[in-house]
Amino acid sequence: MKAAFSVVVMLGGVAVAQTVMLRPVDAFPIGEGSLAIRRHVEMGKPFTLAGTRGAMPGQQEGTFEAWVLPVKLLSHFAIRADVEGYSVPIDLNADAAEIEVFPDHTMITYSHIAFTVRQIMFAPDDAEDGTGAVVLFQIDSTRPMDLTFSFTPEMRPMWPQRSQGLPSAEWVRQGSSGFYLLHTDFPDLVGAVAIPNSQPGILAPYQEKPRFYPLELKLHFDPKRDTNRYFPLLMAMGNTVETASNTTLQGKLERLNSELPQIYEKHAERYRQMRESVTGIRTPDAGLNDDFAWGEVSIEQLRAKAQPSGEIGLVAGYYSSGDSARPGFGWYFGRDSLYTLYAVNGFGDFGLTRAELEFLMKRQRDDGKIMHEYPQTAAYFDWKDFSYAYAAADSTPLFLTTMLDYVRTSGDVDFLRQHREAVERAWRFETTHDTDGDGIYDNSQGTGWVESWPSGMPHQEIYLALLDQQASFAMSKLAGLLGDKAAADTATARALDLSKKIEAEYYDSARQDYAFSRNVDGTLDRTATVYPAIAWWNGGEGLAHPQASFRRWASHDFSTDWGLRDVAENEPIYDPISYHQGSVWPLFTGWEAVAEYRAGRPLAGYEHLMQNADLTTAQDLGAVTELLSGAFFQPFGRSTSHQLWSSAMVITPALKGLFGIEADGLSHSIDLDPHLPADWDNASVERIHVGESVCSLTYQRQGASMVVKVSNTSGPAVRLASAVKGTKVASDGASIAFALPPVEVAVPHGLPLPGARTAQMKVLSESADAHSLKLELEAEAGSVVELQVRRNAAKLNLHVDGGTTEAAPSGISAGVEKLVVKFPSGVGYQGQTVTLRW
Repeated sequence: MKAAFSVVVMLGGVAVAQTVMLRPVDAFPIGEGSLAIRRHVEMGKPFTLAGTRGAMPGQQEGTFEAWVLPVKLLSHFAIRADVEGYSVPIDLNADAAEIEVFPDHTMITYSHIAFTVRQIMFAPDDAEDGTGAVVLFQIDSTRPMDLTFSFTPEMRPMWPQRSQGLPSAEWVRQGSSGFYLLHTDFPDLVGAVAIPNSQPGILAPYQEKPRFYPLELKLHFDPKRDTNRYFPLLMAMGNTVETASNTTLQGKLERLNSELPQIYEKHAERYRQMRESVTGIRTPDAGLNDDFAWGEVSIEQLRAKAQPSGEIGLVAGYYSSGDSARPGFGWYFGRDSLYTLYAVNGFGDFGLTRAELEFLMKRQRDDGKIMHEYPQTAAYFDWKDFSYAYAAADSTPLFLTTMLDYVRTSGDVDFLRQHREAVERAWRFETTHDTDGDGIYDNSQGTGWVESWPSGMPHQEIYLALLDQQASFAMSKLAGLLGDKAAADTATARALDLSKKIEAEYYDSARQDYAFSRNVDGTLDRTATVYPAIAWWNGGEGLAHPQASFRRWASHDFSTDWGLRDVAENEPIYDPISYHQGSVWPLFTGWEAVAEYRAGRPLAGYEHLMQNADLTTAQDLGAVTELLSGAFFQPFGRSTSHQLWSSAMVITPALKGLFGIEADGLSHSIDLDPHLPADWDNASVERIHVGESVCSLTYQRQGASMVVKVSNTSGPAVRLASAVKGTKVASDGASIAFALPPVEVAVPHGLPLPGARTAQMKVLSESADAHSLKLELEAEAGSVVELQVRRNAAKLNLHVDGGTTEAAPSGISAGVEKLVVKFPSGVGYQGQTVTLRW
């Protein structure tokens, strides 16, 4: 018998009672596209399912917590099976075998000799308000069996809204089945949980001794009747007196139940349309192609609907909350989203960028400062009473640089005009908050990057100073587009002045490096950090004396085999398991990759790009984690495993660095400076959005040239341009031929085993002239590394010092051979210079 409840309808003016039932759903197709990750389950590794209305962080063995945003409904979801005639109870989570991740759903398969159970999870955006993610259980068994689904009821609003204790559960019986209502102490917060055809488990009476019993949904499965059915886990929540009523919640469950096939199809179609509209890449590296696409999906999945306004904003990431009410960084952040919007602009979702910028501008402080942090429950109390809302100083300059990146890529000057006041207020805030008189925006307005520092919080970080300088250049361009020449000239002059001051105040010619921060008394903190690398983020000239810094960043002192430490390993304050003094952030790795590509160090840039890309399948499948140990290849225990800007740092270095694309929607042009690996013969970038136009680029080696061609799909024709010396641009701007060097080298990539220390080769520097290429390398003592070398000139007589060449194995591109480098014996990392002459 089905779970049911009564509703009243009017027929000819006469009230007639109808029975509306929760029921299993006839199996409907679940799509499996070309973008998929399939792995054997690894116990304890996370997965994340997220959408605008719901989130479901969990572990690959199938346990999870479920949020109907912004409330955690339940946690510790687990499954037990009792098979008829088989006297051993079976823990399904211990039998989790496979996990399959697709853009629109995730599936975990539990495998036993008597049955297979598939747990299909998706988080639709188009379901009714007050519903979140859905789980479909598909069961195939040789015998009848009983499944017990147990969970901890939570009903905990997301931090920092006040929470109460565990909710009280009420079983609402409808026929021979029913559903749970989860009551809190508040009439405006109630949840509902159901599996059709299920029965309740333990419901301890009030008179019993105080003890926690998980709630249970008990389901009997009959293979003759139920094999081709889905048994959905349905969840709903009400957070007003009206929506928290029994009748309203019953109606939500029933409508969700009856509309599941249509809801899923609409959900899957949205992801299909997304993949067909945003930028994609095709290269000889199929893994990189997929990692790039997963970066786009990962960002899309971190859109969340703000309550009660209904706005869509980007949250920083999700991870299981444990016993807390903080699901990773599942709330809205200013700087996290602003760094991410460079990637969003790159893959062409201009609507998402506009929505996010408007989300931030709506919360801009009256004096112009851009918000740092805004929880999903902020509308339910006075968020300004907390210290977090505007705690970061860098959101404001990043707002200006990101606004320019959007306007330049999209050509949408009207959007800039509409929000002129917000832009000018941010500019006034930044230029009027210098407390020491040197003219540079400083940390008196909040944290720059670090939120703690052993010697005390810095007065002015080079990171923040460089963002101020880049924001000044951005404002000069924005003011020019607004027709304000005086403001444009003032901002340009300020940017040039800041460049000189930063060099004067932060650079030490004797040490050949840049300080981390400047104190109030003018003294410097000389700790070697990655933060000066942000100088290249928005293009421009970067820093004037970067050579020694780049060499050190590329070395094992900073560069692990899985990304870049923020503090050098040999610094006294280095701590590989700290948050800010030696851990690895994919964010920093992305900064560095962009900087290396733009500064003419593409081999190191490629190494760092691929470390981020390879992390896509290392932990939370399809997403890149927040931070990892600086000593061992292992994410932090509290690392937000599906992190917004980490996934973005696959996309931006690939587009702006590897492919060298700078789209200009204002002039309908693309400026190019490509750096394709030496072992690639060709590649393409599809569906590039340049203002109102969509186009594709093909990259093809032709002898001693790399020829790039543009093909327009829609909108005005896009022209190609380049400032690279030796290029030949076709008269119609439809193609460019880049002169290739006579010899190129390609480096390998790949993450180490979990728990490994850094041991892979690093490219410290690369320099070339007309007849030679010199590489400074380092690797573990006594190791042998295989690179690849390509001869672009016919009949080239190549001599190698510091290595040997060998014929490449079959399947490698013509003209490519192996370059074998043996490193000296000794202890630790040893250097080796390889010089190729012709």
